[in-house]
Amino acid sequence: MAIDTDKIAQEAINAIADKIKNLKTLNIMVAGKTGVGKSTLINSVFREKLAETGMGKPVTDHMRKITKKGIPLAIYDTRGFELGKEVQTEVKKEVIDTISKGLATQDINKAIHCIWYCINTASNRVESEEIEWLKELSKDNQITQVPIIIVLTQSFSKKKADEMRKMLIDENLDVIQVIPVLAEDYEIDEDYVAKSYGLDVLIKVMGEALPEELMDTLQNVQIASLEEKKRHAQAAVATASLAAAGEGAAPIPFSDCALLIPTQLGMIASITVIFGFDVNKSIITALFSSTIGAGGATLLGKTVVSNLLKFIPGAGTVTGGAISAGTAGVITAALGEAYIGVMELVFKGEMSIDDIGTKKGKDVMSTMFKEQLKVKR
Repeated sequence: MAIDTDKIAQEAINAIADKIKNLKTLNIMVAGKTGVGKSTLINSVFREKLAETGMGKPVTDHMRKITKKGIPLAIYDTRGFELGKEVQTEVKKEVIDTISKGLATQDINKAIHCIWYCINTASNRVESEEIEWLKELSKDNQITQVPIIIVLTQSFSKKKADEMRKMLIDENLDVIQVIPVLAEDYEIDEDYVAKSYGLDVLIKVMGEALPEELMDTLQNVQIASLEEKKRHAQAAVATASLAAAGEGAAPIPFSDCALLIPTQLGMIASITVIFGFDVNKSIITALFSSTIGAGGATLLGKTVVSNLLKFIPGAGTVTGGAISAGTAGVITAALGEAYIGVMELVFKGEMSIDDIGTKKGKDVMSTMFKEQLKVKR
């Protein structure tokens, strides 16, 4: 049965576009004094350098909303904490009012989902008014129950950061976590550079605190944790592999093999959205052609499947014009894991997204696919 590779690639692009369109908007409120490193933190956690100077639309006297077209994320940046008690009280009221208005809409895209309160570890102290402000916010937040995370920014010294963390924990604040971070590598002198850390912990805690509907969004917009992206992508692969294999081990006739293609396309779309890279049809075409052959589908016919089976230990041979559903699951899993492997190389900067469409990229993908076939037993 002939399969239209170009059509399949276009269907994959459409599936990716649909998933991106259906992502919910993640809304995070970021508070703290001027100079604590909020912009650096935001730009280090999320893609597209959201917190550039001058960006953002004022929504209150002391708050601006930062968004960027095509990114399902909004940052509510509060200001004025360093201006005294009266202004701090105004800011707290604006925070609670903004949270309440979002909840009143009953629209997940407009609700505030998390609050980061940033404290500069390098200052070596936490002002008493900040503790008081957090306690008052926690009290006012009892109804809305928006998760609050204290982020200890500019934590050059892990020892000092840990001391400050313990001190804040002892205050019994109603926060879900106190997380020390160093958002960027920091050169102490020409002989020593303090390496960034803590951002992956922040993403993990966020993932535990946010509703399930926002999981894909969080992974799409974050650039701080490769491991979290991989974990969610591998869950998508496991789901697709199970769907391909089916509940039993009934053989799949070659005439029905095209029915598996939507499952595999959905898997590729999910992985692409999780990693947050822009891909085009030529990249998707390269993906399929370098893994499952020029036919463009995982299970196209006896020749293609027979060639794939030799890479799968114990898979046997094609019998009676059909293969086992288990083998279909193995091939689907290998395709997904190989794609994750390539996305990891792109994430690390070891390959560009455009390289996937080149001979080098195809060779890497083909090698990864064959290796995965051998280990997916």
